[in-house]
Amino acid sequence: MLLFSATYSPVLAEETTWRSDGWLATIGLERLDKGDEFGCYGMPDANWENEPVDVTLQCRQYLGDHIVASRWGENALSTYTPNTLSASEHEEIADLGFMIHGDSTGLRHSAWHHVDDEPRDLWDWHNLGRRGGSLELGMANQSALENELDAGGLVNLYWIGRIHDAIVRHDKDVVAMLEARDDVWFTTWGEAWSYWSINRCHEFSHGLNGTTLSFTSLQKSECQSITPFRWNVPITWILDLNNSEVQSINLPEISVEENQLQSGWRMEQNLLYLSVTNGFTAEINLTESTDYDVLGRTSFFNNHSTALTITGHSTTDLFSWSKRFDDHPDLRFTWLVMPQLIDQGIAWLPAAAVVIAVSSLSLIFWVVKKDLNQDNSSEALTPQVPTTDFDE
Repeated sequence: MLLFSATYSPVLAEETTWRSDGWLATIGLERLDKGDEFGCYGMPDANWENEPVDVTLQCRQYLGDHIVASRWGENALSTYTPNTLSASEHEEIADLGFMIHGDSTGLRHSAWHHVDDEPRDLWDWHNLGRRGGSLELGMANQSALENELDAGGLVNLYWIGRIHDAIVRHDKDVVAMLEARDDVWFTTWGEAWSYWSINRCHEFSHGLNGTTLSFTSLQKSECQSITPFRWNVPITWILDLNNSEVQSINLPEISVEENQLQSGWRMEQNLLYLSVTNGFTAEINLTESTDYDVLGRTSFFNNHSTALTITGHSTTDLFSWSKRFDDHPDLRFTWLVMPQLIDQGIAWLPAAAVVIAVSSLSLIFWVVKKDLNQDNSSEALTPQVPTTDFDE
C-alpha cells in the first residue's frame, strides 16, 4: 500500500487523461510545407468557461511541444473560443499571443460575419465569423458559398474530420468548385490577420537610380511594438510605372491567378503588383527612367478580391482530418488542434503498469535479500573443521 501511494500520484493520473496526436510530427510537417497553419482548440481536462486563460496556456504549451504554427511564424495566433466568454477574457487570451478567436464567439465587435463586416480594430478579430458554412457532405451549401465568394472579403469555412467514431465525409463538388476559382486567395487565419494588421503601422522607402527602382517595406521597431505577434508575411504593394516596362526584378514572377501567399511580382498594364516581406529590398530594373508612384496596398494578397480560410475544428487526429485533401494542393487549412482524450475506463492502465513494474522489482529485491540472509545463517551454523598439517 505504501508503495502504491508513493508511485500513483495525482500528477501521473492527470497526465494519462489524454495522449498527443503523433501525426503532428509527420503529416503536420507536410501540411506546414504546403502552407497550413496550426492553432489551438482546447484541452480535454480543462474547462473553457471556468478557466479560459489556463486552457489557453496549456494548449499553447501542447502545441509548442509538437509543432510550430506556420512557415511564416512559430508563435500560434489562432484559437477556438466558446461563445460564453466575456470581452475581458478575450483580451486576456489575446495578451498570450492569440489574436484570432473563432468562430462566432458572440461578442459585439466582429470580423467578417458578412461582406461589409470588415475589421477595424484588433478586438474585432476576437469574433471571427463563419461565412460560407461547412465543408461537410450534406451540410455544405454550394450555391450560398459561391454567393459569398462572389461578394468578396474573407470567407471562413468549417470542417471537422470525425465525430466520435464516425468519419465525416467532405463535399467533393464544393472542393471542385473552389479549385476552379481564379479570384480567391487560399489562406489561413494567421496569414489573413498578419496581412491585415500591417494597416496599423507601416513604413516604406523607395528611390530611382537611373533605370533601377528600389522599394523596401521597412521593418520598424515602432511597428513591431504595436503588433508584436504579427508574422512577417508578404504584402502586395501597387506601383504605377507609367509607360516604363520591367526588365527584371530580384523576385520570382507570379501569375494573376496565383492563390498561395508568397513573395513575387506581376504586371497588369502600367501597374506593378509587388509582394514583399518587411525588410526585403526589391530591385526593379526598368526599360527607362520614369515618374512612378506608390499607390498603396491591396486588400488581399496578389490583389485578389476574396480570401478563403478552411478551419479544422477539434483536430485530435490530423490523419483523419487532413489526409483526404492531399490531392487538393490549393486548399489551405487552419488546424485547431487538441490532444486525444483517453477513455476513462482505461485511463488508469498506464499508472497501474508503473505500479506493477515497481512492485515486481521490489519483490525480486526482497527475495534475493532473503536468500542471501538464509545463506549467511547456514554458514554460521556449519561446524568449522580444523585443518591439520601432516608431515610426509
